[in-house]
Amino acid sequence: MSIKILSCSFALALISILMTFPISAQQLIAATGGRAAGFDPSCAQIAGVATDSRAVRPGELFWALRGENHDGHSFVRDAWSRGAAACVIESAAPNADGPTIEVSNTLHALWDVAGWWRHQHDALVIGVTGSTGKTTTRATIHTALESSFTGMQSPKNYNNHVGLPLSVLDITEGDEFAVLELGASQTGEIRDLAAIAQPEIGVVTSVGLAHVSSFGSLEQITAAKRELIEALPAGGFAVLAGDDPRVRSMAAAAACRVLFVGEGGDNDLQACDIEVTRNQLSFRVEGRRYAMPATGRHHVVAALSAIAIGREVGANDSDVADGLHNYIPVPGRCQLEEIGPWTVIDDTYNANPSSMQAACRVLADWDGFGKRILVAGDMLELGDSTAACHRQFGRWAAEAQIDRLLVYGDHGRHVMGGALEAGLPAHCLAECEDFDALLAVLDCCLDEGDVVLVKGSRALHMERVIQWLRSQSTGEHQTKGLVAAA
Repeated sequence: MSIKILSCSFALALISILMTFPISAQQLIAATGGRAAGFDPSCAQIAGVATDSRAVRPGELFWALRGENHDGHSFVRDAWSRGAAACVIESAAPNADGPTIEVSNTLHALWDVAGWWRHQHDALVIGVTGSTGKTTTRATIHTALESSFTGMQSPKNYNNHVGLPLSVLDITEGDEFAVLELGASQTGEIRDLAAIAQPEIGVVTSVGLAHVSSFGSLEQITAAKRELIEALPAGGFAVLAGDDPRVRSMAAAAACRVLFVGEGGDNDLQACDIEVTRNQLSFRVEGRRYAMPATGRHHVVAALSAIAIGREVGANDSDVADGLHNYIPVPGRCQLEEIGPWTVIDDTYNANPSSMQAACRVLADWDGFGKRILVAGDMLELGDSTAACHRQFGRWAAEAQIDRLLVYGDHGRHVMGGALEAGLPAHCLAECEDFDALLAVLDCCLDEGDVVLVKGSRALHMERVIQWLRSQSTGEHQTKGLVAAA
């Protein structure tokens, strides 16, 4: 089977593969411009690539990367002890007394080998970016296409200057498509990642105040996300969230066709008759009903992007619908879990203003009989917009008429101020700078049948609240918690 963009004059299909792992060390050296030392590359085979010495398996290559907190060159001996065929190091690195491939810059060499690997495969590459919804959209596209084709997706959130090339290296001989996530914290990064991945299809989910402290402005964030669209070939196409004006404006930068998706009537693919229940989102597109087990209306753009791509590459609508029906929520992204007597929505992976607004809307749409409790940690990397964004979040929570809002971190006072201004009663609010105090307040709030949505920026580790709820749901902890709530 082959995948082909139906309206284009050429096939973007898996036709033949020149090479797959294992590969020869000589091929890798040629791709990186490196130099072998301590072994004969003509008879060495590389079984795979690892950037963590603890994960090295016999026959694999350990890639020594330099980071802010660690230098992979310090772990080459550990990699050799675990059976590494060789270590890719920078030429001046110390302790290089085993088999090595020496390059001038290990990160750039990783990019080079990933770019070379990409050209050995004809899998249709779909790039996904956006301020929010990248991972969910990537997973949704993958599950929708998997009913018709064989393909892969970026593991976890491998979307940066290290994760993206590692994702590319995961493309195998049997893959007809690859859905790759592209992230950035400053302009130019997505352009570099796209040069490696060479996507034929690009999806932009949203533009919002994420990483604004490093970008500098919303305009710069828009420019960064637009780099994916600028990188698409004329024969490919872009899928843009048409209800987001900043995303829609990116169409002007495209050299290829553009498809707009969303709820508005000016989109090429429009979701109508949307229904949101506890763990089910359903909607109609041109007479066909689609449904996916997802919590929250904000999943509509992800689903529409998957449907649009499926249609363009020749997938049957029924197969795409089946794929969406089998969608499995990504951990930490609006993942619903029944914990003891409570319904818990784990949205702890990260937070920014757009995703906080979506969280408020999830609870506003909730149809349970218990209280709707939002446990929210700070949103980070917002720069000069920090106070205003937290105050706006408080207003959204009030507009959603959330029953209890518990805020944790350094910026809770701004959230409280916004919530009170917008009419949320003071007795519904609690500001906690201490994590144990947050848990104590939550313990007093909880009643049987409540729904608890937990969210916050990654650095606050809000998943600890989920872990605490699990412990409270068993044995005497559950009894104590329910008595305290009564």
